[in-house]
Amino acid sequence: MKWFDYSAPSSLSEALKLLRENSQALLLAGGTDLLVQMRAGRKQTDLVIDIKNIAELNQLVLDASGLRLGAAVPCYRIYNHRDIARGYPALSDVASLIGGTQIQGRASIGGNLCNAAPSADAVPLLIALGAICRIAGPSGERTVPVEEFCTAPGKTVLKQGELLVSLHLPPPKPHSGAAYLRFIPRNEMDIAVAGAGVSVELNNGNFQSVRIALGAVAPTPLYAKQAGDSLAGKPVNDACIQTAAELAKAAASPITDMRGTAEYRRHLCAVLTARALKQAIQRAQEAK
Repeated sequence: MKWFDYSAPSSLSEALKLLRENSQALLLAGGTDLLVQMRAGRKQTDLVIDIKNIAELNQLVLDASGLRLGAAVPCYRIYNHRDIARGYPALSDVASLIGGTQIQGRASIGGNLCNAAPSADAVPLLIALGAICRIAGPSGERTVPVEEFCTAPGKTVLKQGELLVSLHLPPPKPHSGAAYLRFIPRNEMDIAVAGAGVSVELNNGNFQSVRIALGAVAPTPLYAKQAGDSLAGKPVNDACIQTAAELAKAAASPITDMRGTAEYRRHLCAVLTARALKQAIQRAQEAK
């Protein structure tokens, strides 16, 4: 790893100023991806900007407008938050899946998103939950739906001088539920071969609305809109669930690599989508 300067600004304005003055600077939210990439030589910089000390990026606010999750909030704060466990149990699940206990003390959901790995565990669920990204930069602030944030492996919509400030998740609706499931070869700390995040809203035994997203089966986390939309107004039964699962499978464009073949990943899309839907339905039926 080459030598680099290190700065830990305490305000958003200071961080943005550093980004303006150092076009090749890299941001560190937890470092669990960045430092590995720098040691491997995949990324290099003369300046690392540590954003962990910025108050706005560490906010974890749950109120009537939903959940505001700062981009640098570590995973352990999410799964240890009782109100999040009640209102967004699937988010607690995902926060506890990312790495091991030591990693979760540093890693953040925002960092998982900005790393833009196709197999990122947090992103399919964020898409399913309808999360919105708050981005700050030299031209002010803007918002982007999570499903539009990743543009290619390791690439995002962030422009020169911009950073992700927070994620906003809308409040859970009555009779709604969500779930994320993945398949990994080992029990702990492995990269998903495929993953599926879903959210459902039910109405008198029918699907009111559904959002489905997939991980590790396309160049970016994939919003399978047609699969979710196909369930709107349909009865909650196995036949409808399987139809949506097959549509999710059809939306995937996986590759073959050392973790699995393209054919196997497509099969997993249908299996994981159906299972995640059933788990989300159960949560929605139990919700008040």
